[in-house]
Amino acid sequence: MSLLVVGSVALDSVKTPFGEIREGLGGSATYFSISAGCFTKVRLVAVVGEDFPAKHVAFLKSRGVDLRGLARAKGKTFRWEGFYGDDMNEAKTLKTDLNVFETFSPELPSPYKKTPFVFLANIDPDLQRNVVDQISDPYLVACDTMNYWISSKPRSLRKTLSRVDILFLNEGEALQLAGGSNLMKAARHLLSLGPTTVVIKRGEYGALLFRKDSLFWAPAFPLEKVRDPTGAGDSFAGGFMGYLSRRKDLSEARLRRALVYGSIMASFNVEAFSLNRLRRIKREDVDRRYKAFRGLVRF
Repeated sequence: MSLLVVGSVALDSVKTPFGEIREGLGGSATYFSISAGCFTKVRLVAVVGEDFPAKHVAFLKSRGVDLRGLARAKGKTFRWEGFYGDDMNEAKTLKTDLNVFETFSPELPSPYKKTPFVFLANIDPDLQRNVVDQISDPYLVACDTMNYWISSKPRSLRKTLSRVDILFLNEGEALQLAGGSNLMKAARHLLSLGPTTVVIKRGEYGALLFRKDSLFWAPAFPLEKVRDPTGAGDSFAGGFMGYLSRRKDLSEARLRRALVYGSIMASFNVEAFSLNRLRRIKREDVDRRYKAFRGLVRF
């Protein structure tokens, strides 16, 4: 089944203790699409500027991403610049130039409006609801958010959460949105806002999947080297949603496997800058790491 993602396509400049990259391909929708594309067909909705390199468009097409929803507007492409210090779990933003992304208003091509699985990446919650309004009877809608929207548009965000099935966010964002200091209580509060499933990403400490009557934890896949964590959360969501969207099955067992696949795709992503690791992997690489993951946690 097809999977729709609405978010950003950007050019990122990133520096870590292991090197740096200038204006590499980035953006939430980009990382999500390449990760999810290992499992299913992905439809992307985003905007880029006149300066967006043709080679990046060609790469996305080569990975089977449907780009009918990628608009090219007059102006420059969204750019982000940041660095990671000793704490590779937290990026320090140096510069953000929204450019054409500042006036982004998602308009879905007609065929996209019947996509059964929808992922609303980290954009304004008003825009997230606008996308949901354009979809005809979706089977599942998931969304991501961030601390900026939690603090600047709390009411709008809560309206969005009342219309989604799965919420993705990191530990700090979960505590901020719930207004507490205990992760278990925070998750229960978030479930009361509308989602039936809450996924809390904890970086190198894995991820938690909360539902009304269950809790599941998956560790992060152990790695010898982490070169660039940029896009790890979006790659995680891509793996999760990509696997889940292969058929209409939201059983507990399938959701738990989706969490593991999310962790696996994030582990590939952080092994190189930009999408340089994800662009090289094949489905057999994913299956091999999934098998290794099962061996690590079996007892």
